[in-house]
Amino acid sequence: MRYLLISVLWMVCTSCALQTTKGLRQAPVKQAEVVNPYFSETSIDYVYKAKIDVYGRYFGGILIVKKLSGTSHRVVFTTEFGSKIFDFLYEGDTFTKNFILEDLDKKIVVNTLNKDFRLLITEKVPVVEQYASEKHNVYRTEAEGRYNFYFFRKGEETLEKLVHTSKHKEKVTIKFESLQAAAKTSEENSIAEKISIAHNNIKLQIDLAYLIKD
Repeated sequence: MRYLLISVLWMVCTSCALQTTKGLRQAPVKQAEVVNPYFSETSIDYVYKAKIDVYGRYFGGILIVKKLSGTSHRVVFTTEFGSKIFDFLYEGDTFTKNFILEDLDKKIVVNTLNKDFRLLITEKVPVVEQYASEKHNVYRTEAEGRYNFYFFRKGEETLEKLVHTSKHKEKVTIKFESLQAAAKTSEENSIAEKISIAHNNIKLQIDLAYLIKD
């Protein structure tokens, strides 16, 4: 009976464990905040070929992210012919929906898109815990009762993945492929060549490919 109880407790604890930290070892916190380098330069218009799949509805076009000031960004998604699909403004903690197509103007969709793009553009966040693996330094941050895990490749210190979780489950995974350059400038360091945003609990997928200027 005692063995059965221990087995049940072990299975409950295992099922509740956060998959994000599996295989990671906890490390001393060596920096006060994590810095997301992407979308951080006001001098760059970040222009991407975009594909967004929302509950089986497909939208393709051009996504433009523009940093307006220290804490302000504008995110605009248009068709390839220039018609707006959505237009969002971020000013500090304030989110403004300037425009969104009627087909997408559902509370759950708008809230999800808002949170996704806020994750992309948030630059500096206090670190709560630090982990390490063979390939990555991982920093955990907290916001509104949720966790964000930033995976930086060791040596290069390139942000490769961001996982948004509850206390027990992964909710969103964002993967980055940084711009390849022999010796990157600070501006080039702020560019992710490819970005994928995958949700585990709703049917929403975003894929972005950077459009390099000739």
